[in-house]
Amino acid sequence: MIPFNKPYMTGDELYYIKDAVSRGKISGNGYYTQKCHNYFNEQMGFRNCLLTSSCTDALEMAAILIDIEPGDEVIMPSYTFVSTANAFVLRGAKIVFADSYKDNPNINADTLHELITSKTKAIVVVHYAGIACDMDKIMNLASTHDLFVIEDAAQAIDSYYKGKRLGTIGHLAAFSFHETKNIIAGEGGMLVVNDERFDQRAEIIWEKGTNRSAFFRGEVAKYSWVDIGSSFLPSDVTAAFLYAQLENLEKIQSRRKKIWNSYFEGLEKLGESGFLKLPNIPDYASVNGHLFYLVCKNIQERTALISFLKQNNVHSVFHYLSLHKSPFYHKDGTSLALGNCDHFTDNLLRLPLYYELDREDQNQIVFLIAKFFKEK
Repeated sequence: MIPFNKPYMTGDELYYIKDAVSRGKISGNGYYTQKCHNYFNEQMGFRNCLLTSSCTDALEMAAILIDIEPGDEVIMPSYTFVSTANAFVLRGAKIVFADSYKDNPNINADTLHELITSKTKAIVVVHYAGIACDMDKIMNLASTHDLFVIEDAAQAIDSYYKGKRLGTIGHLAAFSFHETKNIIAGEGGMLVVNDERFDQRAEIIWEKGTNRSAFFRGEVAKYSWVDIGSSFLPSDVTAAFLYAQLENLEKIQSRRKKIWNSYFEGLEKLGESGFLKLPNIPDYASVNGHLFYLVCKNIQERTALISFLKQNNVHSVFHYLSLHKSPFYHKDGTSLALGNCDHFTDNLLRLPLYYELDREDQNQIVFLIAKFFKEK
């Protein structure tokens, strides 16, 4: 079976983990945590970042930082993972779901002005598949209405909007290093702080609501409970694993983008012939090789294609179920019509994409897809 995903190990993960253990401090904010922070700040140009145990944690920190309270409204796409919404629901927010574009799973920036009310506090954008949302439109709208923008950049490491690195544009951003992502730590994430107003408080929330980090830097005589927070920081063992990945970022990205491009080239004629639709990449966006998807005509066709590929030892999967259709959202009788989100829920199919996917297996996947459509 050609798997959907296979975590890639660079070869240095265990060496760095052993080194982290030998240093005698494997709890959070240790030697390798700082090395990762330095890498992101100095090599990738992030203004200020904090490693977290997950992207979910980073989003929860963002919700605390912008002081989400019961009654606040937060606009976000329906076509996303539940963590995007949960982080703000936990603080009492009302989620206002927006539709996708017709040809792109990302949030439709042209419809957001219709969703803003006097209670709106933030817009959360999700860069689906590492493809940038239309950030100029979103940031201009947010500025006009004095709203915060949080980038859910879980899938968007090393991806760009008009030459700007994703995660550096909104007030705050959250990344994932889950084993399904380009750069992994098993579980892990990162909060990026682009607005200096949040610098000091972000560190306090990260450290369980204490000024512990300031204490260890010698800035205060003792540390105490000064705000709300939680244990958001990961073990230094996790950071050691991640650092081995970061050292190989360029190599990993080069390989993943090559695989992505090979899929696109191999399936392009099927797309041109109308058998399927391939990813639409706006002029302002780049490709980071996170995932490759195609869109079928209907759910029956997608189900049949998944089954056909499985029978031929290829594991393909669909993706999100629109959150506006979820049992949790419907529990109070709320009903929405977001046709584009539902279209991707029913018809989008993801293909295997991982560092060690060889050309022979990829050619086989492309061949099988072509066979399926041409023999229907």
